[in-house]
Amino acid sequence: MLSGRRLDLLDPSPLDVEIADIAHGLARVARWNGQTSGAHIFSVAQHTLLVEAVMREQMPRVDVSLRLAALLHDAPEYVVGDMISPFKAVLGGDYKRVEKRLLSTIHIRFGLPPVLPDKITQQIKAADRGAAYLEATRLAGFAETEARRLFGRDPGLPPAAQQDYLTPWPAAKAEKRFLARFKTLHA
Repeated sequence: MLSGRRLDLLDPSPLDVEIADIAHGLARVARWNGQTSGAHIFSVAQHTLLVEAVMREQMPRVDVSLRLAALLHDAPEYVVGDMISPFKAVLGGDYKRVEKRLLSTIHIRFGLPPVLPDKITQQIKAADRGAAYLEATRLAGFAETEARRLFGRDPGLPPAAQQDYLTPWPAAKAEKRFLARFKTLHA
């Protein structure tokens, strides 16, 4: 990692996880395999910020630790990249085990439970599907009917927030905003 840390993907240690490495990596990983409109990629860092914003909109009184978990829900992708769901399914259990082990390690590093309760996981997945709906229809060329079938309904994020979060940012801006939001939530 740029921090100088060495992360063992098969046996990761929370001591080797740095938020700066996560932010840097996620800001440079493209969602939708880069098949989005805009001058810049739509990064996983920007996606996680969108997911957290959707969660705030859907659950305004949600605990800050749940917001932090939402922000970090795709954090393992800073080292394993973002694979589209159909390809993850082909790879099967080994990939999912590595991803889950990394996420548990990241959670421990930042004071979250290694494994979130099912209810919280489902709430984050609902916000993630809402964000995917917006990304699919605004950036990836999906028709609304197709996006509804695959991701559910439009999460109802206010237009100003949609304009901000759904305009792909340069990597440096995505990294900076991810770090700023993390510092707010982890304070």
